[in-house]
Amino acid sequence: MELKIPAREFANYVARLLGQYFPDGSVIDPIPVNIFEHALQRTEHCFSRINRKYYHLDGAITLDHLNGDHMASFLYFLANTLWRESGQDDLPTRLFYLNKVMHGLDLFYSVAMPDVFLLVHPLGTVLGNAKYSDYLVVYQNCTVGAVTATYPTFEGPAILCSRTSVIGNCRVGADTVFAANSSVLDTHIPAQSVVAGQYPANRILPNRQSVKERHFDLKPA
Repeated sequence: MELKIPAREFANYVARLLGQYFPDGSVIDPIPVNIFEHALQRTEHCFSRINRKYYHLDGAITLDHLNGDHMASFLYFLANTLWRESGQDDLPTRLFYLNKVMHGLDLFYSVAMPDVFLLVHPLGTVLGNAKYSDYLVVYQNCTVGAVTATYPTFEGPAILCSRTSVIGNCRVGADTVFAANSSVLDTHIPAQSVVAGQYPANRILPNRQSVKERHFDLKPA
């Protein structure tokens, strides 16, 4: 994967961001090299499947530290990798808040995002502890949340257009597209659907194009 700055400098850049945004005098342990590299590998795998401008430049998979969508995904991968592999809480929490401050994204480090997903201008988006599937696309101001600790289950690829809310005991079938300003609560959505309108007056329409065809490259990673 092509980085705009070398990996070692990139790691230092993230460390400087943490110090700048959270100047509380705490001594922050450096991110272990192997964990930083693993987070880059996970990011590369994710980006290799995305078929959109800026993710592939001159034939190379690209991570640009000045692209907010890129960095929002990478900071999640970094925080989640660090938490999973080291058991740390303090530094993953700081990385979570850094992502929130920089990109307006509320995506906690313990949330199990899929290996392949796409964030598109995720300002104001909150992604809770749902069961997600590969080929998830999330735009701005979306909410995935719980009612009495029951979160949605996404059974396959899905697109959440801007201001989508998916709350509670929802089962979302593969290749579902949520139209802008739509909301569902404790609702089963059949596969290959377009969801329009607000709960409980939703309209369920047929979706004739797969999520992969719209946003992702089907070549093997």
